[in-house]
Amino acid sequence: MDRADDGTQRPGLSSGEVTAEEEVLQARDKSLSHLRSIYGEDAETIIADRRYGFISSLLKETLHKPAVESVTLTDKIDRLLLNRALGIPIFLAILFGVFQLVFTLSIPMMDWIIDGFEWLGERAATLSPAWLGSLLGDGVLQGVGTVLSFIPPIFLLFVAIAILEDSGYMARAAFVADRVMHVAGLHGRSFIPMILGFGCNVPAIMAARTIENPKDRLATILINPLISCGGRLPIYVLFAAAFFTAYQGIVVFSFYLMGMLLAFGMAFLLRKTVLAGPSAHFVMELPSYRIPTLKGILIHTWERGREFLVRAGTIIFAASVLIWLLSSMPWGVEYGGEASWIARAGSWVAPVFQPLGFGEWQIATALIFGFIAKEAVVGALGVLFATGGESLGAIMGAELGWTPLIAYAFMAFSLVYIPCAATVAVMKRESGSWKWTAFAMAYSFALGWILAFLIFRVGSLFTG
Repeated sequence: MDRADDGTQRPGLSSGEVTAEEEVLQARDKSLSHLRSIYGEDAETIIADRRYGFISSLLKETLHKPAVESVTLTDKIDRLLLNRALGIPIFLAILFGVFQLVFTLSIPMMDWIIDGFEWLGERAATLSPAWLGSLLGDGVLQGVGTVLSFIPPIFLLFVAIAILEDSGYMARAAFVADRVMHVAGLHGRSFIPMILGFGCNVPAIMAARTIENPKDRLATILINPLISCGGRLPIYVLFAAAFFTAYQGIVVFSFYLMGMLLAFGMAFLLRKTVLAGPSAHFVMELPSYRIPTLKGILIHTWERGREFLVRAGTIIFAASVLIWLLSSMPWGVEYGGEASWIARAGSWVAPVFQPLGFGEWQIATALIFGFIAKEAVVGALGVLFATGGESLGAIMGAELGWTPLIAYAFMAFSLVYIPCAATVAVMKRESGSWKWTAFAMAYSFALGWILAFLIFRVGSLFTG
């Protein structure tokens, strides 16, 4: 007898017999194992290959081609870039080269902007009344100026991404990544929003609309904030320049790679647990390679970069004024001193980050403002320490006693912890659920805390 769901025994089957459903499942597993042992591939890949083979045979019967078909330049390049063994390493090498080039070209331009805002800050500090000079010099110009000093690397990164997209390579990157994404339970179409996330997570999450499978789409939305956006770049640049002078490009590249690996890992967990289910197949047409036009590059760069400028002129401006006000209140206390309102608020939150190596109230305050916009972390630090962006990292190291290990743990936490407010809003809109949005906020904070804790504690074992 077999037992039904309610615990009663169903007639017709003894305890040792199997149901028809179980027989089907056993036959399925046996067939899948047999196919894998023969072809060395999973069933989905085999079926896809056979489909392409069927399409190819139909084309041979119906499509007439020249006797000798010439090999195009696109075909020659694809033989290398789409190679199973070399495709992913080439993609990573291109990204690494992009970051090295961005930092090499942007450092002189950053210095010019920093010097300009330092000069303006010195002039503003002499204005009367004193509170107005402090507001402009210590508040607005320090906060907004520190953020705007990172315009060169951010815009150069957007230029590089625009070139890769317009040349036709990004489509190849998605195709190459399909095998890796398939292991994580997704497919190559989810890779497109991940790449767009390098610019901003908001349009990247919106791009997930093109994914037909609901579970694939939701998983892509939930993992996208782990991809390092342009707003986090100022944090990396600031601390990499101060603590990893000779290895800035490598350090920053490591966080972009770390974000992608964490996204893959989280996608794997989601698709095996709460979002379990089959993944859709990925079919796309690869465009021919072409030389990007200057107009196209400038348009794409401006579309991504103007959002950074808008945030600097609105959100970062407002945050800088608010931080200055809280640092000056109640009236008469030392600016940014222990008795100020902002120090009291930061001290209340700081113990959460103490096990991670950065338990100072200034850091806790900056991370809170980072929920408004990730660029606000750097702007807040600029206001709180009342110094120019050029030496901000060095002064933090001197005043707080930071080491490269603490700086790296802080950057890792900044990469992962709660997405910015705009990203949270678009996640709610695209997922249609506050439950999933709250889940994304909770898991990202917990993951960031654990990651920074492990980096700091394990690293301390080797650095003493």
